[in-house]
Amino acid sequence: MKVSDLIDLLKDFDPNLEVHFAYPSNDYWRTELAPTVDTVGDGFVKYSTYHSMHKMLDEDEIYEDEGDYEGIRRVIVIG
Repeated sequence: MKVSDLIDLLKDFDPNLEVHFAYPSNDYWRTELAPTVDTVGDGFVKYSTYHSMHKMLDEDEIYEDEGDYEGIRRVIVIG
């Protein structure tokens, strides 16, 4: 999803509604947790085969493999 897609999806909602982020708790009951969104910013991600999804990178991880920036992407992060 791109920022323009998110803006387009949100434009029809009441601007006074709270925003939450849903994710599975991985507990026995398959509870879906939904904490409030407190931050929106940018960051860097790279696909992790171990996790089968993108993972956040800190600055050290970005520059760890000097010159090997393949697969690193700048993204908007909602948290």
